[in-house]
Amino acid sequence: MSEILHHRIEIAATEAGLRLDQALARLFTDYSRSTLKAWIDAGLVTVNSLPCRPRDAVKPGDEIHLTAVLEASKDLTASAVDFEIIHADEACIVVDKPAGCVVHPGAGNTQRTLANGLLYRFPELGCLPRAGLIHRLDKDTSGLLIVARTAAAYQRLIRSMAARRIKRVYDAVANGRFIAGGTIDAPIGRDPANRMRMVVRTGGRKAVTHYRIAAKFRAHTHLEVHLETGRTHQIRVHLAHLGHPLVGDTRYGSRLVLPPTPHPQLDDCLRGFARQALHARCLEFEHPTRPGSIVVESPIPSDISALLSACRHDLATADS
Repeated sequence: MSEILHHRIEIAATEAGLRLDQALARLFTDYSRSTLKAWIDAGLVTVNSLPCRPRDAVKPGDEIHLTAVLEASKDLTASAVDFEIIHADEACIVVDKPAGCVVHPGAGNTQRTLANGLLYRFPELGCLPRAGLIHRLDKDTSGLLIVARTAAAYQRLIRSMAARRIKRVYDAVANGRFIAGGTIDAPIGRDPANRMRMVVRTGGRKAVTHYRIAAKFRAHTHLEVHLETGRTHQIRVHLAHLGHPLVGDTRYGSRLVLPPTPHPQLDDCLRGFARQALHARCLEFEHPTRPGSIVVESPIPSDISALLSACRHDLATADS
């Protein structure tokens, strides 16, 4: 199984002087450098309509034409995984990922990921990078993800994501009481002291998170969060940076937060909450192959719904 996709791109000043294979590795991050070099060697890449070699230097304004031959992935195997399909058409799919499901295979988990499950249900996705997944969610974050079904749809959706034209809305329950909504504009990079964590740091990648208050409780706040950028762990890192880590987030804020004399229902719920309280509730994006937009929503899952109910009950009984 294979699919052919044509790319045309113009070299910018930032890639000037690089070897062709180096420049393409920067421009086409979904393909490995070895794959790109193989395509150049096979004559599938031209520069200004002329044959080229991997070592050739590129200049600003050079027009690159790449004929990408997408073969079925040999590294990803199909396996049955539980998730719900919210939308499906000829070009794209939207899935509702449950908490606890890893999105992509990695060390120690090569069979039971969302990507494996997508390939099981839609074998044609084996020809696409990352089984067509346009973005990702952390293992213990639930909610909506976009999947492309064709190479052309994949490229258009990737461009939409890069241009910040895909609207993503999350429900989050944070520790502490917020005074008002706002915007967090703080760069995020990997923590030099712990490579498993991300932190707000000088020299990190630009990251912007908008939030508004959905409900305030005695010791917690239900937030509606809008992502402008999509950095690793962005919402978790930004809220922890404010001093309001997500409920249940053991990586960025493990301390249990309780109001004075909490209602037993809330106490039990918080002590037993097993993941970060974060759910990707809404997606809105331009359809990749036809006019119009797709808007999809996922209901708040039962564990976060129970947490919010316990917070409301605690507030009501404390005020009575």
